[in-house]
Amino acid sequence: MQVAARSRGLATVFRTHCFLISTRLPAVEPPASDAVHNLRHYTNCPRQKLSDSVGNGRCIHGQSPREKCSLCCMMAVRLYSTEASGLEASPTDAAKGVYDKMSESIKARTCPPNALMWSLIENCKKKEDIKLLFTILPELRIFRLSNLHIPSNFNNNLCLEITKACIRVGAIDYAKKGLIKHNIYGLSPSIPSAHQILLHAKEQNDTKLMVDIMKLIKRNDLPLQPGTADIVFSICHIADDWNLLSKYMKRFLRAGVKFRQTTFDSWMEFAAKRGDTKSLWEAEKLRSESKRKHTLASGFACAKGLLLEHKPDDSANAIQHLNQELTGDKRAGVIIELQKLVSEWPQEVLKYQKEEDRKALAAVLKSDIPKMVSRLGMDVSVNLENLDKEEGMRS
Repeated sequence: MQVAARSRGLATVFRTHCFLISTRLPAVEPPASDAVHNLRHYTNCPRQKLSDSVGNGRCIHGQSPREKCSLCCMMAVRLYSTEASGLEASPTDAAKGVYDKMSESIKARTCPPNALMWSLIENCKKKEDIKLLFTILPELRIFRLSNLHIPSNFNNNLCLEITKACIRVGAIDYAKKGLIKHNIYGLSPSIPSAHQILLHAKEQNDTKLMVDIMKLIKRNDLPLQPGTADIVFSICHIADDWNLLSKYMKRFLRAGVKFRQTTFDSWMEFAAKRGDTKSLWEAEKLRSESKRKHTLASGFACAKGLLLEHKPDDSANAIQHLNQELTGDKRAGVIIELQKLVSEWPQEVLKYQKEEDRKALAAVLKSDIPKMVSRLGMDVSVNLENLDKEEGMRS
């Protein structure tokens, strides 16, 4: 009898609270994070504990049961409103029109013309258009498999254009989907598609995106190519991230990738700027073995490396040899690069040295750079008197 009476009492309490919730909500709204926590706590609360709290009139986390129920309702409204606001963005009319035609064709069990797919890709102007594209792709893939008995993915050219469309509208997450093996969209992962995203990362100076793409390349067994190394090295150089360049340099070498001249330029320039002669000569050895001629970048990197080793005469000889190899406009760049070596590089390389090594290196450069310039006999102004007081000497 007591149990039955208590049950009837609880039922009355719950009915009263539900009525109060429907008629009046609290005037003060708590922060969103608190509301989420309260909602989770309330929905996960054991039934017995909940009934005890209500029956005894106690507060949960300092609030009455009625306020708790109110917060739950308010939270549900907020979540619904947030989701609804995300639906306000709509695709362009052109993309929606093409999508509707393709969808109707698939429903009618007829294959959409190839021209419609190319038209949809071309008409992707915003992320919502890309969402339509990635909605129709799995449907078309299933149709090809079940009705046309075509199990293969879409051709590589189409997949590449889809990647370009994703990048064009800033839908990078969708572009990444095409680099995953056995995806539901029928897209074939390829290095050209990966290169498109890496080039976008280079334009945005986005090393995080580059790292993500390199992980996808490895995870999906895509072969590293010279073009991959070229883009990755240039991104690391621009971002001034030597550790990242060193990491990927080892990975490319293990894979047996043959570097382009521009890749050597990025590597050697960066090594000379950092004062890392070990890495510089490693790159120079690989470059010479590949029988590639020096460029302004690689030639002056070697000259800087020789100066770091206290060899001004050898440095001058390297520049003279480079001047003889180059022709036309490229030879005119020798004076420009030499002036940069004298006026910019010393402060730059000192900046990357350990504090206890800076003064010694500054003294070497102050002594050897004028000797090198004198040996060359070129008209270049040299002023290194205040080298050890320059900003580059400071941490």
